[in-house]
Amino acid sequence: MKRLPKYTPAEVRNDPYGFTYKEMSEVIGENEAKALYEELYKQLPRKKNLSMLVKNICKSSDTEKYVYELKDNKYIETVFIKRRDGGTVCVSTQVGCPVGCIFCESGRNGFVRNLTSSEIVQQIILLRRKVNRIVFMGMGEPLFNYDNLIKAIHILRDRYGLNFPTDGITISTVGPVDQLKKLREEHLKIQLTISLHAATQSARNRIIPHMRIYAIEDVVKQALSYSERHNRKIVFAYLLLPGINDRPSDVRQLAKWFRGKKVMINVLQYNPTSNSRIKAPQKREIVAFKHQLEQAGLEVTMRVSHGREINAACGQLANTYNKFKKKMIKSARRIDAEPITH
Repeated sequence: MKRLPKYTPAEVRNDPYGFTYKEMSEVIGENEAKALYEELYKQLPRKKNLSMLVKNICKSSDTEKYVYELKDNKYIETVFIKRRDGGTVCVSTQVGCPVGCIFCESGRNGFVRNLTSSEIVQQIILLRRKVNRIVFMGMGEPLFNYDNLIKAIHILRDRYGLNFPTDGITISTVGPVDQLKKLREEHLKIQLTISLHAATQSARNRIIPHMRIYAIEDVVKQALSYSERHNRKIVFAYLLLPGINDRPSDVRQLAKWFRGKKVMINVLQYNPTSNSRIKAPQKREIVAFKHQLEQAGLEVTMRVSHGREINAACGQLANTYNKFKKKMIKSARRIDAEPITH
């Protein structure tokens, strides 16, 4: 018995960036799919194929922040960092964020909804730039939008479209354990960065309060399991917060977990946000902590922040457009509908 397509021709034609070539050809036929994929990925973007538009662009010397307006009048932000031969795009996966990191603006207005796979892909298409690297490190927690994220990666890798190399794709995640287990079993050898930011459960609960349901030991264990299964070096991001996660005992615990493993510790500097309670470390404190980790036998690097002056650095994607709109709705005493979910 012939398997029926999961989608209708109208669904494919109305939102074509949400489909792989195989899915598309099964629904509308190979000839039309080939022509449409050529139009989508080899030509300039056409309005009829898009479900979002560029609302604003902020620029600095090496960084550009794009504000996109979605079909339901919600907004997201995407960052493009210029490199010598192309650039890195920092892609959002959600409107808002449910995680609540104390150093990040993205979740301060709460979680609104997941992005569709099409909306994830279109962020890259609408840049109209040469992209060498894609990092899912924008607004939202990528693994909390698991299915749409994975589908978007398959679309980006499709050899009939962008044919983007797997090595050039990184997922940055706080490490929800169940989703890490699923990711381990995917046939995708993508790069993985874990936003760890602590060496103890109590410190991590303070820094990432909405992730307290996951034991830090389990997060580390699953990340290392991914490394072993896919033969990948895992990056553990560590935002240094003086008095919270910079004690000698923290260095010892990190060494216990990671010495001799395929791991790099990426020490981050705090980028200013509206949270006035956070004490930013001095450069000498970051350098000293990095040296302590290296003395403990760990591979360490320090992330260079880009786009601070346009609020485009890590932790600064606040989406003030959504915040402003929320205030307007509240003042008009309107009642919002349920958040859109996919």
